[in-house]
This record gives sequence, C-alpha cells and structure tokens, in this order.
Amino acid sequence: MASIWVGPRGTIKDYPGFSPSVDAEAIRKAIRGLGTDEKALINILTERSNAQRQLIAKQYQAAYEQELKDDLKGDLSGHFEHVMVALVTAPALFDAKQLKKSMKGTGTDEDALIEILTTRTSRQMKEISQAYYTVYKKSLGDDISSETSGDFRKALLTLADGRRDESLKVDEHLAKKDAQILYNAGENKWGTDEDKFTEVLCLRSFPQLKLTFDEYRNISQKDIEDSIKGELSGHFEDLLLAIVHCARNTPAFLAERLHQALKGAGTDEFTLNRIMVSRSEIDLLDIRHEFKKHYGYSLYSAIQSDTSGDYRTVLLKICGEDD
Repeated sequence: MASIWVGPRGTIKDYPGFSPSVDAEAIRKAIRGLGTDEKALINILTERSNAQRQLIAKQYQAAYEQELKDDLKGDLSGHFEHVMVALVTAPALFDAKQLKKSMKGTGTDEDALIEILTTRTSRQMKEISQAYYTVYKKSLGDDISSETSGDFRKALLTLADGRRDESLKVDEHLAKKDAQILYNAGENKWGTDEDKFTEVLCLRSFPQLKLTFDEYRNISQKDIEDSIKGELSGHFEDLLLAIVHCARNTPAFLAERLHQALKGAGTDEFTLNRIMVSRSEIDLLDIRHEFKKHYGYSLYSAIQSDTSGDYRTVLLKICGEDD
C-alpha cells in the first residue's frame, strides 16, 4: 500500500538493497565507537526512507535493547541532534510532537500551527490526531481549544478534524456558489461573516478552491487575498491567507516559510528542521524549485551559508543537490 506520507517529488527515496540489520549494526558502531562517527550516521539516515528508518529502529531495539532515538539523543546535541531524532521518528508522531511544541510553555507559535494544519492532507491529519492522543492522552482539539480563541480557534479545529474534501474532481457550480457566499460574507456586506470563510476555506479541496478563487475574481473584480486582508485581521487572517497560498501552490508556501527561517540574523531551526524533514519524501524538489524561482538563489546555498558543522551536512544531504 502506498503511504500517505510519500509523494512523487521527494529528495529521499527507498534505499535499494536495504538491510535493517546491517544498518542497525553500522549505527551502533558509529555511536559506540571511540568518539561518534557522525558522517556514518548522517549517510545511513539520510539515504534511507522514513519507512526504512522505522525498520532500522525496530531492529536496533531488538538487537541492543535500547531505543535508537534515545541513543542518538544521548550521543548528539543541539540542532544536529534534533534533525537526527526527527529522521527516525514516524511522520504522524513527528507532526504531533511539533504541534505540541508549538503550544507548549508561554506563548503559542501560531505560525507553526498554521503551517502544519494547512499543509497536511485530511488523511494525514487523522493519523496525526491519533498519534497525538496516544502520546499525550489528550486530544489535539482540546489543546488547540485551550491555546487559541475566537475565529482562529474555530478554523484550526476544523482543519485538525481532517474534514477537507480530498477528491480531485472540481464542481464548477459549487465554485460559483461558494464564490458568491464569500463575496456576500465580506465585500458585499457591512461587517464580515467569518464562519462562511472558515467553512469554504477549511472544507473544500485545493483544486476546488482554486476554481472558487477564479470565480471570486469574476464576481468581485478582486483577488480573494485582497478581500481577506481588507476584511479580517490577526491570526485568523494569517491562517486564511496561508490556506489560499497552499491551495494555489503548497510548495511555494513552504519555500516562503523556509526563506523566512533562513533570512536575517539568526536561523529559525524549529521551522527549518520541520520542513526539511517532513517534506523530504513528499515535495522537497518542488519546494527547491519554487525557492530558486522566487528568491533567485538556491535553497542549498541558503542552508550552506546559514548553518554549520554536522547540522549543515545533514540538512544539505536532505536537500539533495544545488539548483
């Protein structure tokens, strides 16, 4: 069965001639030897798919009665450790943990919540919610509810529910109807009916939304983005703009997130690690293409100039090549 976590445009593929026991042994040696052999660890983990890494972890546990991720945590440190542990974590669990981190402690990282919830498919969201409950014994919805409020909360909960239509078929009649609903809920009315925006933008498929935005433009002579900016505000506005961006071009949305994470003083490693790892088997090739197209330099070169050491090495291996 094809995994819902694997797409055609990843930089990382299954390793041919894969042997979990050979890899587990090599990793054990790299960790247990005199001084850690980071190069060996990086090469093995970045040249195997996530499904293969899960098998290595299973084999490792069976052979050495130790969790691979615990041994990596004990032996590595900093941002490098975070990426390596991310690589050996199953995708749904990884996203669940990222969502938890976005809501932990003081202040909520709304941008991270928005990014994860707008870019995952309904089927992925269902698995993430399951993983979240398994690990934290609390539903994702409950945590979102206690950390956010208002229309922003309502829309996030709708996305977390994984109810977005996934069919690729588009319905022209529905697009016209929804476009009119959006127009009547915003531009064409005193005050704004936020619920209507949430309903259409959080439940319709991306191809359907693209058609709806075209119809919207015909009706209102405006881009939906401009109406959202004019009618709404705060995190709710940010969330709806992210949905529009993703519906039009998800890789371009993620390229922009990476660009923000890598520009200016200091690097946002939380975002950088998450996108590099979580999209490495889905659409990182497209993200690289969009990055180069929009910013005039490659993602590879941005990572190269913004990071260092083993951390840089592992990110560049995930990135693949320079564009």
